[in-house]
Amino acid sequence: MSDLPEVKPPVVTPVRVVIALCLFAPFVAMLWVGSYTKTDPAFIGIPFFYWYQLLWVPLSTVLTVTAYQLWRRDQRARARASASTSAEGGAGA
Repeated sequence: MSDLPEVKPPVVTPVRVVIALCLFAPFVAMLWVGSYTKTDPAFIGIPFFYWYQLLWVPLSTVLTVTAYQLWRRDQRARARASASTSAEGGAGA
């Protein structure tokens, strides 16, 4: 018998998919340069190429904070579920 804890495969849930999308969207938006290499539409005289990139700075922040909050909520829910499962299992022994 081994003293190593049982390793469970990661569980894919809808919340985790949303977290991944929140973290992945800024990368796709910035790495797909062909989608924003143009000057029109200009915003207050600033070409699209520049204001599009600058728009992603606060947008990335909001998405990262959202992903972090969802992750914390998911971890708390998993901890509660684990605690209630171990408490129920311990009561029967």
